[in-house]
Amino acid sequence: MTVRAGEPFDLARTAAEVAALLTAPLPAAGPAVAEGDPDTGEWRATTGEGFRAVPLWESDDDGDDPDEAEEAAEARLDALVAELDTRWGPHHRVAVHVALLLKEEGTPVPALFDALLAEDCYGDLAAWGPLPGPGDRWVGVSVGRSDGDAPLVMAAVVSDRPIIAPPPPAWL
Repeated sequence: MTVRAGEPFDLARTAAEVAALLTAPLPAAGPAVAEGDPDTGEWRATTGEGFRAVPLWESDDDGDDPDEAEEAAEARLDALVAELDTRWGPHHRVAVHVALLLKEEGTPVPALFDALLAEDCYGDLAAWGPLPGPGDRWVGVSVGRSDGDAPLVMAAVVSDRPIIAPPPPAWL
């Protein structure tokens, strides 16, 4: 669960929050640290060496058909990606499932991907970068869930390093 539970999706607000990540402070070093709401413990952000990840939206757990809920979430993500494409040009896809496969077999994954997986952000990223501004920054957005009973979470990540998938395992 995230601090976004119960909030309606608003494209303008969400796009503005993603753009604001371009100026977010990013730690130069240190382990990934997840921040929870002080009262509920719900995920608010994760920061780590050169990156910050935040939830943007969380689906309601109102008993909707899981397939319909996923289609609606994907439509919201598609709208956000289209808006960001108009600002920053075409995005590229970054497969998060490769990091999940590596982690499941015990292979270390980059800290950014480890942080996303720790918050059940399993959806592949639409990513842009390097983007203009103070220092090169890369931004990615995704939507997904850990299983059919969990809410869908749309998340964003900003990094001072390229957002690229780790190499797939040899058996893949």
